[in-house]
Amino acid sequence: MTVEPGRPGSFGVGEVPDPTPEAGDVLVRGLAVGICGTDAEIVAGEYGEPPPGHDRLVLGHESLGTVLQAPAGSTVRPGDLVAGVVRRPDPEPCPACAHGEFDMCRNGRYTEHGIKELDGFGSQLWCVPAGDAVVLDPALEPVGMLVEPASVVAKAWEQIERIGSRAWFEPGSVLVTGAGPIGLLAALLGVQRGLDVHVLDVVDGGPKPGAVAALGATYHHDGLERAAEKVRPDIVIEATGVSDLAFGAMASTAAFGIVCLTGVYSAGRRISVEAGSGYREMVLENDVLFGSVNANHRHFAAAADALAAADPGWLGRLVTRRGPAAGRRGRVPARSRRHQGRGRSGLGAPPGPSCPETARAGSPSRNDGHRGGRRFRSA
Repeated sequence: MTVEPGRPGSFGVGEVPDPTPEAGDVLVRGLAVGICGTDAEIVAGEYGEPPPGHDRLVLGHESLGTVLQAPAGSTVRPGDLVAGVVRRPDPEPCPACAHGEFDMCRNGRYTEHGIKELDGFGSQLWCVPAGDAVVLDPALEPVGMLVEPASVVAKAWEQIERIGSRAWFEPGSVLVTGAGPIGLLAALLGVQRGLDVHVLDVVDGGPKPGAVAALGATYHHDGLERAAEKVRPDIVIEATGVSDLAFGAMASTAAFGIVCLTGVYSAGRRISVEAGSGYREMVLENDVLFGSVNANHRHFAAAADALAAADPGWLGRLVTRRGPAAGRRGRVPARSRRHQGRGRSGLGAPPGPSCPETARAGSPSRNDGHRGGRRFRSA
């Protein structure tokens, strides 16, 4: 799957040269790749950068594959099920990248597979340094492309807990706004932490309420104000990219509350808010509002552990469509109509010399940990 960034309608599936592993690389046979809003926006020509000296970019940053070759002495072995870390540190490096925190890169010279100056994982074969291959539980093969979005959520939870540790911190409840893949994965990690989890979305039917209930969480669909009346959350994770909810979340927490913004918000939309009282309340209650995006090695490892501990059947609910990449020209796989708004999708393949497949699950959000919302996979 390739595209010429900046040129709408240039998406296509075709032949590209096989990658040549460099010293320390693993060679991976692609099994599946998630398709998300970031990919759709790159295909629409909104952004994206090809590798230096090339016109086209191989898409795909939500990866899943089987290792074919691994360097001697590596902890990765042929036959391992792996996902590739998306971002690579900048070459300078900045202080954050020098400390392995490349998700916090300060000079913007990082690169990203399938997005910025590095070919992605939407091909039969791909390579990453052995340290960027995250080994997964073999049981995750049907849903392993969820590791990348789960890593974004794992980072958000880590940052919430680090901020909370500035003082006594024993949260009891979390409200997640948005029941798309990012929101549902955020809810999953909240349940795994033993919290009272509540999820807010706009629909009162379809698969979302059932997916939330299957986690043992509580589903709300009657607005943020009503949800906040029923639960005064210690934590809010905003996963819709809807600016009204971001402002509303600030006033919805208990004292010493934490609001994490994971949605990517559209520019140019104007809303009217009375901000003074909200900021006053934040100060008087020691509240925190912060944003979180992308993930590093630590977060990918945490995501792999979280998915391995989850019910595989429940994770399967996040993948609503599966289809082959072969034969598609000029467009990414159509978004699922099972959910409103942006969703997730992916590409994959059965064993044999074929392209990886795509898979999608619906989402009302614009969050994907990069620029847009997402998901889809095929068999």
